[in-house]
Amino acid sequence: MKKLVIMAAFALSSVGAFAQQAVGTWSVTPKVGMNIANITDGNGDPRIGLVAGGEVEYQVTDMVSVTAGALYSMQGAKDKTDGITTTVKMDYVNVPILANVYVAKGLAVKLGIQPGFNVNAKANAEGYGREVSVDIKDAIKTVDISIPVGISYEYMNFVIDARYNWGLTNVSKNKTLEYGDEYIDFGGKGKNSVFQITLGYKIPF
Repeated sequence: MKKLVIMAAFALSSVGAFAQQAVGTWSVTPKVGMNIANITDGNGDPRIGLVAGGEVEYQVTDMVSVTAGALYSMQGAKDKTDGITTTVKMDYVNVPILANVYVAKGLAVKLGIQPGFNVNAKANAEGYGREVSVDIKDAIKTVDISIPVGISYEYMNFVIDARYNWGLTNVSKNKTLEYGDEYIDFGGKGKNSVFQITLGYKIPF
C-alpha cells in the first residue's frame, strides 16, 4: 500500500510537465488546414476544402485547458452519376468549444461541442460539356451542431491538430426549390461528417 501511494504521488507530481503553458495563462492559435467532408445519407465522395481561423486557449490546470474559436470551413460532398459530377458546396463559420486534456508533454486529447453557421450553399453540376451552378442556401439549415473529437501535438509553439466533427443535426430543411422547369426536393437525415487537420502557431498573451 505504501509503495502504491508513493507511486501515485510521483505520478501526480509529474503532470505539470504535460502542458506547454503555465496555469492561468492565455494563448491564441491562428491555424489553417484541410477538410475531408461528406454527408452521411448517401454514397457520395468527400469534398476536399479549406479550413482557416483561430482558437483562444485558457490553461485551467496543469493537465486541462479550454479553447474556443472561429473557423471558416468548406464542407459538403460530391457525387458522380451517369457522367455527371455534382458537388454540393456548403461553407460554415464554425465555433468549436473544446476541453483539452494533456496526456503527455505537448500532447492533448480533446472533446467538445461545435455550433456552425451556414454562409454559403451551392450545387455545381458538370458533364457533357456543360456546367450548371444552383444556389441551394434556402434549403440548408442555418445552424449546424456537431461534436468535435480529436488530438493535437505542440512543439516549439507549432500545433498540429487532427479532429473529427460528428454532425448531430440534419443538413437540409424539408423543402422543394424550383429552378426554371425543374423541382428539387430536399430533406432526409443527412448530417455533416468532417475529418479536419490543421497546422497552427500558438502565441501566448
